[in-house]
Amino acid sequence: MRHIISILLENEAGALSRVANMFSARGYNIDSLSVAPTEDATLSRMTLVTRGSDDVIEQITKQLHKLVEVVKLSDLTEGRHIEREMMLIKVRAVGDARAEAKRLVDIFRGRVIDVTETTYAIELTGTGEKLDAFVEAIRGVGIIELARSGASGIARGEKGLRV
Repeated sequence: MRHIISILLENEAGALSRVANMFSARGYNIDSLSVAPTEDATLSRMTLVTRGSDDVIEQITKQLHKLVEVVKLSDLTEGRHIEREMMLIKVRAVGDARAEAKRLVDIFRGRVIDVTETTYAIELTGTGEKLDAFVEAIRGVGIIELARSGASGIARGEKGLRV
């Protein structure tokens, strides 16, 4: 099962490396990973997506808790949450493909952020499933390049990950 683990950790050199090494040493895979500072400059928020049984996820969270840099963590998939991912994708935009690409961007509520004579650069946010569906839909137009951020998420309502 897919799990989104949100982690508050000390904003210091090597913290990300220690989390990644913990996964690697135990043979766990990270599907996506995003890290950025929080409103508190001493803390970063890491959002990590991984897959595993409940037992495996329990082991992962126990091991993460043991890391000195980890202040607090939460498995967002245990409750109601909001998740989003951002994608930048460059596609061919020549002739009929130009109109088709623009039509698909509008349907998926994306934005064309750069235009050349032969390409569109598109920004799209949403769930991973929405982004996957867009990639499949636009594949016929011709994908030149694609970059995805990985999932970011927060709990819904009053519940929050804070110290």
